[in-house]
Amino acid sequence: MRNMMRTLLALFALLLVLATLTFVLENQEPTSLLFLGWKAPELPISMLMVFALLLGMSIGPLIGWSLGRRFRASRNKGG
Repeated sequence: MRNMMRTLLALFALLLVLATLTFVLENQEPTSLLFLGWKAPELPISMLMVFALLLGMSIGPLIGWSLGRRFRASRNKGG
């Protein structure tokens, strides 16, 4: 059972890598973003999307960790 789970996890990771690679190869048109007057350098759309994904994947857990700490601290004070 354990080997099957590892195999399925490896297969899922491989499919995720292949999907990401396909996305990157299909979206190579350079574009520039404009945000609050700040203009980003021209980069392929795929790089901007992957950067946004990685940024969200790093910010999300930090917010969850911070909220979890606050919740545990308030629960300990009240109890």
